[in-house]
Amino acid sequence: MLPDSDRNWLTPVAIWIGSLSWVPRFLKQITAMDKFLSRITHGRWSFVRLAGLPSMMLTVIGRKSGEPRSTPVLCVPYLDGYLIAGSNFGGPKMPAWVFNLRAAIEDSKNVGVSFHGHDLEAVAHECTGEEREVVWAHMNLTWPNYAKYAERSDRTIPVFLLEPAA
Repeated sequence: MLPDSDRNWLTPVAIWIGSLSWVPRFLKQITAMDKFLSRITHGRWSFVRLAGLPSMMLTVIGRKSGEPRSTPVLCVPYLDGYLIAGSNFGGPKMPAWVFNLRAAIEDSKNVGVSFHGHDLEAVAHECTGEEREVVWAHMNLTWPNYAKYAERSDRTIPVFLLEPAA
């Protein structure tokens, strides 16, 4: 759960909006606006962060293009790293970044993380089995909609742990 100092009056509003089943229809527009806000604030702000929730800009090399691909994602601080989920608001399709991240893991490549304006290289791994159950419960304390997304979807939502590279 987020410390009370990080939450604000917008946090419950964001959680409510994120729970609405029609929000995924606007994911491209939401992502574009979030990227714009992040760019003009040099990575210090995003819509998710304005709502008192942790977020990052994840940069992964595209598995087909070979070009860096950046996307804003809600994240949950965990141990020395961050947890992210390929929820896509519970939609039927996996977010494209999941495939790129899995390819980076397979190729032992680091990924870029920008958390509140601080950039770092990270090593990612996909959480499975008992580890996934533990971190999934932890993630739901910050963003209870993950449980709703899992109910909406026929797929298992992948969870990744990103830890600072050595």
